[in-house]
Amino acid sequence: MTPRPVALVTGASSGIGREFATQLAQRGHDLVLVARDSGRLEEVAADLKQSYAAESEVLPADLTDRRALQTVADRLADPVRPVDLLVNNAGFALRRSFLRSELADEEASLDVLVRAVLVLSHTAGRAMRERGRGTIVNVSSVAGFVSSGTYSAAKAWVTAFTEGLALELQDSGVTVTALCPGFTHTEFQQRAGISKPGPDFIWLDPTDLVRDCLRDVDRGRVVSVPGLQYKALVGLLGVLPRPVIRKAGQIARRRR
Repeated sequence: MTPRPVALVTGASSGIGREFATQLAQRGHDLVLVARDSGRLEEVAADLKQSYAAESEVLPADLTDRRALQTVADRLADPVRPVDLLVNNAGFALRRSFLRSELADEEASLDVLVRAVLVLSHTAGRAMRERGRGTIVNVSSVAGFVSSGTYSAAKAWVTAFTEGLALELQDSGVTVTALCPGFTHTEFQQRAGISKPGPDFIWLDPTDLVRDCLRDVDRGRVVSVPGLQYKALVGLLGVLPRPVIRKAGQIARRRR
């Protein structure tokens, strides 16, 4: 009997991460579920078992803790239990602007949004390249295309990093995709203490978002931007002068 492929998803207890876990289980994957809240992970694991007969390994980890991050990296490097697909999804935003935030909070955000993506992509990329197959999905953001504080800066790094890694792994059998969502109906804004701005049409459904991303992954696309409204926005941002983009970022920060 052919073993089921295994996907490791960070930030799997809610939102986009939980949706990735659900759709990957539906596609026939077993899961390694990573997040801080072990109780919520157990609930996700039970749901995936009941709904899709998927086996899930629960791996509680706070990715701001370097030892916990190394535990996740060690799981990705395990040759006996290979991981076929990595989704770097864990993340959070800070409510205050950079100079109003505590430095420790900014460092914690950087650890999750940047350092964890770097460490886990490095480990998974090496292991997958050696096997000649695998997939890495790094959840970035449309925010990375504008100038709006450290969150935007971190997501700009994730997109550029993913594009570079995709080039390095070209023709290796390993694909790498940066998912760049816009505003999405999850707990993200609530946890950050940020109001939900704008009209309804700018908001994405997480089920559609993940389905579109996995379709792009299947096609080998390096950057996935779900939603026609955001495809148009990213295209526009690609041709606008930087001073205009900075002004737009300033307006967005004030409204937030």
